[in-house]
Amino acid sequence: RYIDYLGAYGALILGHGHPAVVEAVAKAAERGTVYGTPHELEITFAEHLKAAIPGIEKLRFVNSGTEAVMTAIRLARGATGRNALVKFAGCYHGHSDPVLLGAGSGASTLGISDSAGVPPGVAADVVTLPYNDPATLAQVMDEIGQQVAAILVEPIVGNFGIVLPEPGFLETVHKTAAKAGALVIYDEVITAFRFRYGAIQDELGYRPDITVLGKIIGGGLPIGAYGGPAAIMDLVAPLGPVYQDGTFCGNPVSLAAGLACLKALQEPGLYERLARLGAFLADGLRQAAARHGVPVVVNQKGGALSVHFTSEPVRDFAAVERSDAQAFARFFREMIAAGIHLAPSIYEAWFVTAAHTEEDIEHTLKAADRAFAAVARGRD
Repeated sequence: RYIDYLGAYGALILGHGHPAVVEAVAKAAERGTVYGTPHELEITFAEHLKAAIPGIEKLRFVNSGTEAVMTAIRLARGATGRNALVKFAGCYHGHSDPVLLGAGSGASTLGISDSAGVPPGVAADVVTLPYNDPATLAQVMDEIGQQVAAILVEPIVGNFGIVLPEPGFLETVHKTAAKAGALVIYDEVITAFRFRYGAIQDELGYRPDITVLGKIIGGGLPIGAYGGPAAIMDLVAPLGPVYQDGTFCGNPVSLAAGLACLKALQEPGLYERLARLGAFLADGLRQAAARHGVPVVVNQKGGALSVHFTSEPVRDFAAVERSDAQAFARFFREMIAAGIHLAPSIYEAWFVTAAHTEEDIEHTLKAADRAFAAVARGRD
C-alpha cells in the first residue's frame, strides 16, 4: 500500500476509484464504449467546459493532451499561414515531433531533438526559449515575430516541477504575440481544474487564443480537448481547412468519467481544502529538510508542489537541471521504501488529491524526515 502523490501525473485529482466516476463509467460502458458519431454527452460535457472557461466558445475533443497540443499547433499554423513555433525549455507538451525539442546553446538557437526519429527539418520551425525570461522573448520576437504562428506556453509550469510565471512574463507573451500577429496557445493540460474550478488563465488575467485541456477533465480516462473563440475554431474541418478527426474522439466512456469528475469538483470548499493540505505538506517538507541541513526548495500552489534539491530559486528549467539529482534519487528510494509513491524524476510534481487526509500528510512528513536524514548521511 502506498500514499500516492503521483496521481497518474496529475490526472487523478479525486484520487483512485472515486465512486461517482466508477459508477458513471459503468453506466456509460453499458450503453456502448464507442459510437463513431457525435452524441449527446459530447454536447453536455462541452457546455460544462464552456461555462467554466469563458475564453472557450467552441471546442473539439481528442484522446490525449498530446493530440490536443498537436492539433492546436496545426490550427495556429493554418490560421496564420506561418510555420514557426516558440516554446519554452523544459515545458512538456506531449510527444508530437515539434514539441520534442529542447533548448540549444543560445536563446534563439534552433531546437535540438530530445528523441530519436524526429527529422532535423522539424527543428527549423521551433525556437525554444527560457521560461520566465521576458527580455529574451521580446528580443527574439522582434527578430522573427513575423514568421511565428504561435507562442506555446504553460501558464503555470507543471512539467519541470511547479513554477509560477514571474511578473511581466505572461504579459510579454501576449504583447509580443499580438504585435507580431501570432497566436498564443496555453497548455492547461495540468493546470485546468487543478487550482480552481476552471482554467488558471482566468485567475492570472490573460486569455489565450487557443486553450489545450487534458488530464483532470477525463476523470482518469484518456482525453484531450482544445478550444477558443469561434472565429479560430471555425477553421477546423468540416467548417474550415484545418483537418482533425479520430475514431475515438469524444469517447462516451471518457466523457462520462470527465463529467462525473467535474461535478464532484464543484463540492464547496474542495479547492480550499486542497490548498491547505498542499501548504501543510510543503511547509512540513521545508522544515524537515532544514532540520537535517539539506538544501531544498519547495515550490507550491494549491494542491501541487515540487521538491528541488538546491538552494537557488527554481524559476526555470536550467535551475532544475542544476539541482542535485543524486540527492533526489536517495530521497526517492527512501520514500518509496516507506510507502510514499512519488514520480521517479527531478522534473515531476507532487499532487495532493481530494482523497488525501491530514493523517496522510502527517505520515508523509514523518517518512520525509527519515528520508532527508538519509540524504544528509550520504553527504557526510
